[in-house]
Amino acid sequence: MKTINPTTGEQIKEYQEMSFEEVSAIISDANKAQAQWRDKSFAERGAYLNSIAELLKDRKESLSKLMSEEMGKPYAQSEAEIEKCAWVCEYYAENAASFLENDQVETDASKSYVTYNPLGVVLSIMPWNFPFWQLFRFAAPALMAGNGVVLKHSENCTGSALAMEEIIHDSGIPSSLFRTILVSNDNMKPVIQHDGVAAVTLTGSTKAGKIVASQAGEALKKTVLELGGSDPYVILEDADTSLAAEKCATSRLINSGQSCIAAKRFIVVEKVYDEFVEKFKAELSTKKVGDPFAENTDVGPMAREDLRDQLHEQVEKSFDKGAEITMGGKKPDVKGYFYPVTVLEQVTKGMPAYDDELFGPVAAIIKVKDEDEAISVANDSSFGLGAAVFTQDEEKGEHIASQLLEAGCCFVNDFVKSDPRLPFGGIKQSGYGRELGPYGIKEFVNTKTVYIQ
Repeated sequence: MKTINPTTGEQIKEYQEMSFEEVSAIISDANKAQAQWRDKSFAERGAYLNSIAELLKDRKESLSKLMSEEMGKPYAQSEAEIEKCAWVCEYYAENAASFLENDQVETDASKSYVTYNPLGVVLSIMPWNFPFWQLFRFAAPALMAGNGVVLKHSENCTGSALAMEEIIHDSGIPSSLFRTILVSNDNMKPVIQHDGVAAVTLTGSTKAGKIVASQAGEALKKTVLELGGSDPYVILEDADTSLAAEKCATSRLINSGQSCIAAKRFIVVEKVYDEFVEKFKAELSTKKVGDPFAENTDVGPMAREDLRDQLHEQVEKSFDKGAEITMGGKKPDVKGYFYPVTVLEQVTKGMPAYDDELFGPVAAIIKVKDEDEAISVANDSSFGLGAAVFTQDEEKGEHIASQLLEAGCCFVNDFVKSDPRLPFGGIKQSGYGRELGPYGIKEFVNTKTVYIQ
C-alpha cells in the first residue's frame, strides 16, 4: 500500500497491509472497549472530544502539510479543514447530551418514552478528498453517542489516517476504541460482514456505495452512504450575475474541483447566459493552478494520475459529442497530476459533462430558455446531493430550493457547503442517511421504545 505525492508523482511511503486475523483482533478489542465506553457520561465523553479538538489545533501545521503532500490540497484549504474538524468535535461535545436525551411520549402507559442507545462498533470507510473532515464529521457524533470506530481510509492518504488515530489516542480515549485498519478495497467484504461490526458508513463513489451496501445488506447491517454528486447551479434571469459568477467559480474549484458538493452543472437562463458566462470565465481565469504549498495557488494537482486521466477522457468524449471547450481542456505535459481549469459550453444530454460527475476543475454550462426548463434540467440527473439557485427574488428562490430541486442540500444565492449544525446527505444515486446536526448523531443508535405499566 503506497502513498504518492500528486504534485511530483513520487512515492512518499509504503505500508504493509494487515491480515484478516489482525483486523479481526482489532475489531474484537474495539468491542471490548466500547462496552465500557458506552457507560461513560456525555460529560466524560465530551471532555475527550474537546481534548481532540485542542490537539487538532495544536498540530494544524503538521497535519495540513501531510494532507497537502498526500492528496494535493492547497495548503490554506488543508488548514481550514483541520479547523473545521476541531469545530465539529467541540459542537458534538457540547450538544450530544441534548440531542440524545429521552423523548417522553404520552400513551396509555404510566410511563413511555424513546431512548437512544449506541449500536456498538461502526466501520467507517472514508475517501481521500477531505481526508480529515470526512472522518471527523462521522466519528465525533459516533463517539459521543457511545459507539466505537474502526477506520478504513483510502490507500493514498494512509499517513493522514494514522495521524488521526494518533491524535485520538493522545486525547486519552481508550486506544482500542478507535483504530485504523490497513486493508485494500478488494479485501473489505469479510471486514464489512464481521460479526463485531454493528454498522457501516461510507463516503465515496456511487459504484463503491453499491458494493458496500450490497455486502453489508447480506449481513443485515445498517449503512449510511454519502456518494457522488453532479450539483446543478441554476442562474435565473433576475440573478445578480456578479455574485453568481463569484460563488459558482469558488464552488467549482474548492479542493481543486474534487468535492462531491462542488458546483458541477451550471444551468443558465438564456437572457443572462452571455452576461453570466463572461463574468464566470473571468472569475475562473484568475485562479492559479500550481504547487499546493505556494501561497497564491488556488488549484493543486488532482489526487491521483488515474483520476486526472479519467477526467480528461470525460472532457474529450463530451467534445466529441458536440460540447465546445472554451477554456482549458488540454492535459499539461508537466510533472505531477495537474489539470487546467476548463469550461465546456454547448453541453447537452448524452454527454459525460451532462450525465456524469466531473470530479475535477471542469465546469459544464447548459443554456435553457426559462425557469421551468432550468428546474427540469437541474433535476434531470441520477444524482441528488446538493443544488443551488441564484435569484434576487428571495421568496421565489426559497420555494425553488425547498420544494422543487431534488437534492439533500439546497442553497439560495450561495454555494453548497457542510456545516456541523445542519444535516448533510443526498438522495437518488447520491446515497442515503444523514450526517451532522441532531440527525447525524441518531443514525448509529438504537431508537428504543420503553413502555412501563
